[in-house]
Amino acid sequence: MKEEEMRKKVRESYARIVTRQASCCGSATPNEASKKMGYTDEELRSAPESANMGLGCGNPIALASLKKGETVVDLGSGGGLDCFLAAKKVSEKGRVIGVDMTPEMIDKARHDAQKGKYKNVEFRLGEIENLPIADGIADVVISNCVINLAPNKKRVFEEAFRVLKSGGRLMVSDEVLIKELPEAIKKRFTPGNCVQGAMMKDEYIKTIERAGFQNVEIVKSTQGSFEEIANDPNAEIMVFNSKKNAAELKSISELDENQKMILREITTTVMSVQIAAIKP
Repeated sequence: MKEEEMRKKVRESYARIVTRQASCCGSATPNEASKKMGYTDEELRSAPESANMGLGCGNPIALASLKKGETVVDLGSGGGLDCFLAAKKVSEKGRVIGVDMTPEMIDKARHDAQKGKYKNVEFRLGEIENLPIADGIADVVISNCVINLAPNKKRVFEEAFRVLKSGGRLMVSDEVLIKELPEAIKKRFTPGNCVQGAMMKDEYIKTIERAGFQNVEIVKSTQGSFEEIANDPNAEIMVFNSKKNAAELKSISELDENQKMILREITTTVMSVQIAAIKP
């Protein structure tokens, strides 16, 4: 699939998420999803409620060590949850710029920013492979489970490197593979799914290094279990793009044996990682 066609499908997928307020990554509610990712109740209460859409695979804000007065850029900012949390960390002396390619997400985030009177946050429509941001203005670049969906990950990290100041920090949460998924399973995914487009862990690290970053390290990693997914009423939507709503799914018992086998394969293959790096 050509890059632009992939972006179009991802854009359409996330536009649908805005309208139905559902998680892409399998949770009955956005709050439950976000807590599993590492967000605290206090953090979730401090941001606009509608900004928490249950999207992501970690909490980059928790590990970014943001300071007052810093400028933060969020790649694939979605509903703006991480931007709003970052805004409080950097204070009014700082600045937060969220970039997303889905107009519906940008409109939603801008509405919440205006409603919440966030004066140090702005949201820009654009692709993370071609950031609408000037060179060397950011102290920190964050991203939360978005780069895995980008057709050109090398370009994403080169852009992150470009907009960072010398000594700037990169902190991303993402999905990576610890072994290759069988081709038959890959075909079940569509663009916009959390696992679709995930890169092998070692190659992901090398891609960041090739962009010029140093001190690249995985600071946190987690793997789901089949039991955890089996108790998730949204698992069928997550993996098999079911037309059912989460409320109509009561348990994984609705899946057949072949689908359960696929879920088991995914839990031994996919890992959520939080990666830190520095621009020298």
